[in-house]
Amino acid sequence: MSYADSLLATGERILHRERQHWLVLVWGARLPIVAMVLGIVLLMVSSALSDPFKTGLFWIGAALFLGGLAFLVWATLRYLNQEYVLTNRRVIEVAGVVNKRSTDSSLEKINDAILTQSIFGRMFGFGDLEVLTASEAGIEQFLMIVNPIGFKKAMMDAKHEYEQDMSGSYRAPAPPIRDVQSAPPQPVVTHEDVVATEARAEEVSPPPEVTPPPVAPVPEPRAPAPAPRADPDEITRTLANLADLRDRGAISAEDYESKKADLLGRL
Repeated sequence: MSYADSLLATGERILHRERQHWLVLVWGARLPIVAMVLGIVLLMVSSALSDPFKTGLFWIGAALFLGGLAFLVWATLRYLNQEYVLTNRRVIEVAGVVNKRSTDSSLEKINDAILTQSIFGRMFGFGDLEVLTASEAGIEQFLMIVNPIGFKKAMMDAKHEYEQDMSGSYRAPAPPIRDVQSAPPQPVVTHEDVVATEARAEEVSPPPEVTPPPVAPVPEPRAPAPAPRADPDEITRTLANLADLRDRGAISAEDYESKKADLLGRL
């Protein structure tokens, strides 16, 4: 496990990981390589000389070779410990062999990313990526990073998903208005079905009671005839159909309340 993995918080996961191009290692190890080559040459020359030059050149060549080898190993370790990690929350840069150094920027603070890639970089697949942030430092530079285009795309996609999560765009689906598991499936109801149901309810309603006219010479005002009564089961089914039409947007809430009051008045 790398040092960057130990920095992850709970629920944080790595989305993309890159390091610097191998040319960075070659360029950083140029002096140790030259010292090693020069040390080998001095060792070969010293073998053909006689004392006292033989001993002096031997030790100089050995020192150059061993010192160059030590610096080459150190440059290799520095290269292997330089990482650029993208998680679902931030961008992390890790460096250092013995003394570790890590810098990170939250995805919400990233404003933009500037990619610089030369012709030579496009040929060998590396480039420089400058991450513009809202922090005090302002800019984080990822020099000669491998696959800079892929890293930039992954960073922009992760930032977009993070902003959507923070804004609450991904919401859980709302529960149904009625319990669809306990209630039987309702058939598809159209406006014509509602009109036909109301007509049948009016047909089956009992006729209104008629009060005989008074015998007295002066007619007395008659009481208003009671409203026709409908079958309660039929009205219940009609209300259920109207509620389904309202939920699906076929009728407005005002139409539903008007029909509801009309039907309930017939009970």
